[in-house]
Amino acid sequence: MSAARRAVPLRSTSAPRPSGSPRASGPYGLADAPRPAVRPMRRTALTAVAGAAAAGLLLTACSSGGTSGGGGDTNFVMGEDGISTVDRGERITAPDLSGATLDGKQLDVAAYKGQVVVLNVWGSWCAPCRAEAPNFEKVYQQVKARGVQFVGINTRDTSDANALAFEKQQGISYPSLYDPAGKLLLRFKKGTLNLQAIPSTLVLDRQGRIAARSLAPLSETKLRKMIDPVLAEK
Repeated sequence: MSAARRAVPLRSTSAPRPSGSPRASGPYGLADAPRPAVRPMRRTALTAVAGAAAAGLLLTACSSGGTSGGGGDTNFVMGEDGISTVDRGERITAPDLSGATLDGKQLDVAAYKGQVVVLNVWGSWCAPCRAEAPNFEKVYQQVKARGVQFVGINTRDTSDANALAFEKQQGISYPSLYDPAGKLLLRFKKGTLNLQAIPSTLVLDRQGRIAARSLAPLSETKLRKMIDPVLAEK
């Protein structure tokens, strides 16, 4: 082969690659471009998602109802009106519910055995609780002479002053256990209460067993509908 036809290696016209510079890559030999910083954007997105989730929990924490707290054979039968009931032979006994009340006294729900007991879970921060409170006080005045005792369970109020102000404003005359951390609520058998459904109401029969439940705010009519059948039992 002649010298004219002999292949001559092509020399690069670019400057030598400094030590530590990006290597050529890709089908066209282009140098790798610096990648954009994405971590701050990811952190921002995660923060937004977390904030939305927290807001959702706050909304459901004062919901207008829901299902029971997952699992647990508590024998509730849901009625068309949203009130769940339990047949007399299948009821379970309510847990120990004792402790300090909002006014600093000691109360044990077991002391009311022999009476029908209405337990209402509420918080001063809860708008549906404010809506139903007058109904509860009105019905309490109607039925207390017939052997019915109302007991509130105040939850998630970090200050008892807010809860006491709520009771005064609503004219509530029956006692409420002060349970800011929800420890009393956790004593209930799994499936009895939904801790995100505030307000909630349970009716105990004269033997201290759970006979009816609502996980939504109650009108005067619905509250009476929960109490009257239990009160009529002999």
